[in-house]
Amino acid sequence: MPPALELRNVTKTYGAFTAVDDLSLTVPHGCICGFLGPNGAGKTTTLRMILEIIRPTQGTISILGSPSALAIRNRIGYLPEEKGLYKKMKAWSVIAYFATLKGLSRRMARERAFQLLERYGLKDFAEARTEALSKGMGQKVQVLAAIAHDPEFVILDEPFSGLDPVNQTVMEDIITDLRQRGRTVIFSTHVMAHAERLCDRLAIIARGRKLFDGTPEEARRSLPCRVRLQSADSIVRLQGLPEVASMISAGEGRWDIELTDGANPQAVLEACFTAGIRLSSFQFTEPTLHDVFVKQVGSDAKEATFR
Repeated sequence: MPPALELRNVTKTYGAFTAVDDLSLTVPHGCICGFLGPNGAGKTTTLRMILEIIRPTQGTISILGSPSALAIRNRIGYLPEEKGLYKKMKAWSVIAYFATLKGLSRRMARERAFQLLERYGLKDFAEARTEALSKGMGQKVQVLAAIAHDPEFVILDEPFSGLDPVNQTVMEDIITDLRQRGRTVIFSTHVMAHAERLCDRLAIIARGRKLFDGTPEEARRSLPCRVRLQSADSIVRLQGLPEVASMISAGEGRWDIELTDGANPQAVLEACFTAGIRLSSFQFTEPTLHDVFVKQVGSDAKEATFR
């Protein structure tokens, strides 16, 4: 069986500007893939090429075994970056309308709309016009409209943008439910917390180029672990340990120690006791996806990480 999505050497240029540069990516069936990068990295351009809204300058794209997303559009769900609803339509009718565009009968579309609204906490707003909904509720309605026809592959462009914490949780529930039902999901974001909780695979891009592609665990293993300790004593004896790659003073007796690959932090703690180093604190930390993102993307991450 071919993968759910495969990009081979995809490039998109606009005159002299390269928006996406020689991007290759494979997404297996039934997984959640986070498409990560700072603003302007080329995420939306890539998603639009996958959907055949725009065409690549070079390279090939296959989705659900088809070279054309348009040929199988009823098997795909899409939430665009630009959010918008028909303001005068009721919440249930918006969802049902988009479902009929994807091939459902009117009766089935209406039933599906009410089922989704009830499942995700919007039952009481089914008859409300979308112009009366809050931004978070409106965005949930738009997501439900994108999945009302039960697509096999769902593409969500910045689905968490502008949502409060409660609605972010609901959005995570929607994505998790899709995976539990065997659907494939790819979503773009620059917020690492969502990727940390949801993703089976990650692709990090910046300036149109792929910097990392793999599982979250592989991403975390790409950076060394750290120990932060505090002591009024000198810790110079720790510099010679095979487990210690570097030591950086954080001031006032605090030290950040970067460990070598595969090092056991327990060995550093034991060395402190052996050397008579009195510790006020000793903390071992593994890298987070945020750490990986900042390390991979560098200065391009500033806008995203501090937004």
